[in-house]
Amino acid sequence: MTGAVIVAAGRSARMGGIDKLIAELDGLPVLRRTLLAVAAAPEVEEIVLVVRPGREEELAAAAGPCLKLRAVVPGGETRQQSVLAGVQALSPGCELVAIHDGARPLVTPAVIARCVDAARRFGAAAAAVPVKDTIKRADPEGRVVDTPPRAALWAVQTPQVFGRRAYLEAAEAARRDGADCTDDCQLFERLGREVRLVMGDYRNLKLTTPEDFLTAGAFLEGMV
Repeated sequence: MTGAVIVAAGRSARMGGIDKLIAELDGLPVLRRTLLAVAAAPEVEEIVLVVRPGREEELAAAAGPCLKLRAVVPGGETRQQSVLAGVQALSPGCELVAIHDGARPLVTPAVIARCVDAARRFGAAAAAVPVKDTIKRADPEGRVVDTPPRAALWAVQTPQVFGRRAYLEAAEAARRDGADCTDDCQLFERLGREVRLVMGDYRNLKLTTPEDFLTAGAFLEGMV
């Protein structure tokens, strides 16, 4: 059984005062689109939505009705704490957990299926796409240090899917060590555990700035 945790506990800090989760994208709130997209995946049997404390009713209303939605729970001060709250709220029968950003409304069932399948086989998997741009590493003064080979670089997306028991063990190890991981895969990486990247979708962008809404709108309208 696979349960999904949709993380919607951010502050929309780079949106210029716009709450991206309740902002409309082609006529629907972003959070509603994300919930519908995740629920459309046959592999996902239930969903927990994690929001900022005090916004449970507001964002539950924005997300709208969904038969697969098990609970809306408050998150913590960090992403790591928020995701853990969501994982703990899933039914005991969920052996796999798919963690997805609330601000990625264009994820497809095919991407979710690839991630779930890889996690079943390897224990941990994440959607990702090859980097298109040349990447430079720089020092704090902006001087170029080196140019990593582009063929080895991937931009990681969500969902990221893990065996639930292994995830809880990794989260506990991070808490014990005082580690704060901003990416869910890092919990496994820091313990030396394997994480497989599977092909995501360049349209599966995270809405972070107002410009991203223009791009997402164009995708929905079939313009690009």
